Amino acid sequence: MNPRLRLAIDKAKAANMPADRIKYNVDKASGNLEGQALEEIRYEGYGIGGAAVIVDTMTDNRVRTVAEVRHAFSKHGGNLGTDGSVSFQFKHCGQLVFAPGTSEDKVMEIALEAGADDVISDDDGAIEVLTAPTEFEAVKDALEAAGLKPEIAEVTMRAENTVALTGEDALRMQKLLDVLEDLDDVQEVFHNAGL
Repeated sequence: MNPRLRLAIDKAKAANMPADRIKYNVDKASGNLEGQALEEIRYEGYGIGGAAVIVDTMTDNRVRTVAEVRHAFSKHGGNLGTDGSVSFQFKHCGQLVFAPGTSEDKVMEIALEAGADDVISDDDGAIEVLTAPTEFEAVKDALEAAGLKPEIAEVTMRAENTVALTGEDALRMQKLLDVLEDLDDVQEVFHNAGL
């Protein structure tokens, strides 16, 4: 019944996570385990060259998590911002990406009929379908029923514009993103850096 939970379970299965570990994590996140209560917290900040960064975490200790995230930002040339400082630069949406060579007409026809907001052809020939988060499952199911399997299918925070970074700045930004993603409590990291 919960599309967000179903998507998380699908991602875990795709990464070959054992079923008992998936169940344990679902129970832990829902508070069904004794003494375990997790909460979701979103942090926003700026990386190298003013690139916007959103860090979604799930933690049982908010003090530890904010300290780790703040340390990662400050040590690697970024800074932690306040709520809303960068989120306006992103759009919360469903995103399905199809490989180059997929029939754009077929994708467009099925996606728009199923309730997609937009279909975009990228420069490399890939086709991107954008949906409202609530319509994501319906559009994904319609496309898969027509035999169109996306390479990427997720509800995400999509950057409205990008900040181009090259050379040393790009390397420093990639290092910041890697450090943030390696933190135990971090679930997702979104950014608008063009690396």
